[in-house]
Amino acid sequence: MLRVLGVDPGLTRCGVGIVDIGPTRRAALVAVTVIETAADLPLERRLLAIADGVEALLDEHRPDAVALERVFAQHNVRTVMGTAQASGVVLRAAAARGLTVTLHTPTEVKAAVTGHGGADKKQVTAMVQRILRLDAPPRPADAADALALAICHGWRGASAPAAGSAARSATGRALTPAQEAWRAAEKTARARRLDG
Repeated sequence: MLRVLGVDPGLTRCGVGIVDIGPTRRAALVAVTVIETAADLPLERRLLAIADGVEALLDEHRPDAVALERVFAQHNVRTVMGTAQASGVVLRAAAARGLTVTLHTPTEVKAAVTGHGGADKKQVTAMVQRILRLDAPPRPADAADALALAICHGWRGASAPAAGSAARSATGRALTPAQEAWRAAEKTARARRLDG
C-alpha cells in the first residue's frame, strides 16, 4: 500500500488530498481539505498558515510520498508567484520529513485520471469521485485536483508492461482506458525530456 499526499498549490486556496493506492491500483480516500488564507493577510502569515496546515497533515497521516502540481508560467505573474511560494513551503515541509516530492504537470494528471490530457475540471472531479468511490464529488475544485495529483502519482508507481505484451495492471487485468492514456502521456513526456 502506498500513501500519497497530493497538493494543488495556491496562496488563497491550497488543496491537499491523501489517498492510499493498493498494488492493483485501487485508490481509497484517507483525507482531503483546502487550506485557505485571506488576501488581506501579510504574505508571510499566509505562507505560515499553509506550512502549518501541510505539516499537520504530514505528521498526522505519514504519507510515503508527496505529489505536487508543477508550476507553469501564466500571464498573471502575481498568481504564478503565489503558487510558487505555496509550492516552496510544501517542498520544505516534505524535505524536513525525508519525503520525496514529485512534480506532475496538469496534463499528466488529467490524462491519468480521465484518459484525456485536455479534460476540464468537471471531468477530473467526476473521475476522482468515481475512482475513490465517493458519494459526492469533492469540493471545491482545489480538493479534487489535489486528490487527482495523489492518484496520478500512485498509479505512476506501477511497473510498465513487458515489451510486446498487452498493457496489464499488477494483477494481470487489462488497464482501464484512463490508465492506458496516462501511460501514453508519460511515455511522450519521457521522450520529450530525453530529446530536450
